[in-house]
Amino acid sequence: MTTEPPADAGVVTRLGSGGPWEALYGYSRVVRAGALAITAGCTSTVDGRVAHAGDAAAQTAQAIRIGLDALAEVGAGPADVVRTRMYVTDRLYADEVGRAHNAVFGPVRPVATMVVVAGLIDPDLLVEVELEAYLPVG
Repeated sequence: MTTEPPADAGVVTRLGSGGPWEALYGYSRVVRAGALAITAGCTSTVDGRVAHAGDAAAQTAQAIRIGLDALAEVGAGPADVVRTRMYVTDRLYADEVGRAHNAVFGPVRPVATMVVVAGLIDPDLLVEVELEAYLPVG
């Protein structure tokens, strides 16, 4: 038995936020392809400047808000998030980043990865977050 894919399964929506690197580097803030919605890496960059310098928890909360705002543009909410990735510039930030993640996603419990990286695009950035959501089509 074969089933036909939903009529809009092949539709891909790409949206930008107007962030300083999107046009320069050629990427979207969020892409929805059928049931899957994925954000680019989100940081605490607000109006082109790093918010909450030196505060990994506040940067995480800001980055998650930016990611969730982007997901909302394609119809996804926090409960639809199935995977998160967190990139931190020092393992000493892991607990505060993890707790900020839990404050939003504790009840949802998406799969999650936290990786320590050598640095991010701006030295004041301590964390970057990616979100993936699943929205059944149809």
